[in-house]
Amino acid sequence: MKEQYVPQLRFPEFDEEWKKKTIGKILKIGSGKDHKHLGEGEIPVYGSGGVMRYADEYLYDGESIGIGRKGTIDNPIFLSGKFWTVDTLFYTHSFEEVLPRFAFSIFENINWYKYNEASGVPSLSKGTIEKIPVYTPKSTEQQKIASFLSAVDKKIEQLTRKKELLEEYKKGVMQKLFPKPGEQHPELRFKDEEDFPDWEVKPLKEILKINYGKDYKHLGDGEIPLLGTGGVMRYVDDYLYDKPSVLIGRKGSIDTPQFIDQPFWTVDTLFYTEVLNDIDPFFAYLLITTVNLLKYNEASGVPSLSASTLYSIKRSVPKSVKEQKKISKTVKSINSRIELIEKKIQQTQSFKKGLLQQMFV
Repeated sequence: MKEQYVPQLRFPEFDEEWKKKTIGKILKIGSGKDHKHLGEGEIPVYGSGGVMRYADEYLYDGESIGIGRKGTIDNPIFLSGKFWTVDTLFYTHSFEEVLPRFAFSIFENINWYKYNEASGVPSLSKGTIEKIPVYTPKSTEQQKIASFLSAVDKKIEQLTRKKELLEEYKKGVMQKLFPKPGEQHPELRFKDEEDFPDWEVKPLKEILKINYGKDYKHLGDGEIPLLGTGGVMRYVDDYLYDKPSVLIGRKGSIDTPQFIDQPFWTVDTLFYTEVLNDIDPFFAYLLITTVNLLKYNEASGVPSLSASTLYSIKRSVPKSVKEQKKISKTVKSINSRIELIEKKIQQTQSFKKGLLQQMFV
């Protein structure tokens, strides 16, 4: 019995079978080129990770799809207008009986690592890509699918931009709520029934007690987060500390402090802290985020920090815990809005992923 090429989910006005082809039959693949000789301009230069710079010449003008040749091979990007691609990124052109936007959705649905040709850095060749089988309907159905998925992409872009604007807003608020280097008081202060007392400069040893993470190999699986410098590593059955804490990288990612307000365990590349002297824990975390921790790096190789170095860092803090809590509440409110948008982005991306799986053969 002949196999029928039709998607699981389809617009009701279409019922014709899709055609099986190879990528090499529906488009041509162009190679990126070196960009070092280009001057500065307004034309985007793309690598496999996205925009690298802007130049004064273009390699192609029109709708295209960027496909990673080396490195990030599983993140095709839709390109439009004038652009340049470097030699780690292929671009597509000369589309035959396929709309560029529809082809892009096909490419998003391909498991590119299945076609990886290297044991080290992931790599693809033109020949391999051209032989990949794909399925296409008539142009009217392509257009309807492409328009529908483009609307979903636009929603993701709008949410992403909204998140970026909120992150910029948070950055501006933080700059006003905390003193500039060398100053004792911030630009913006809260009012109470009476004016809050002045801020005072303190070393971190009067704000936080620094403790070392411990080995975790003996721990069983559970529900307690085991944290490393990159975040949650796994969930275990015991905890090292059960109060709100600021976590600071001891080795590796030393410039990304974390805050946690539930029982946890940390590995030995991560300090965990106890908050001292009536300091609001989340305020202490915000305070640490204002420190350029890489400035205090003590190693020429993998970045490292010592407890003694951290203890010596000085920062201005409000004498009033009430003022600290107001600052914390303000930033937490912005964080909640950012997290809500991030959740919507993830939901929309999951929705699109499901559509790609069902709307294509």
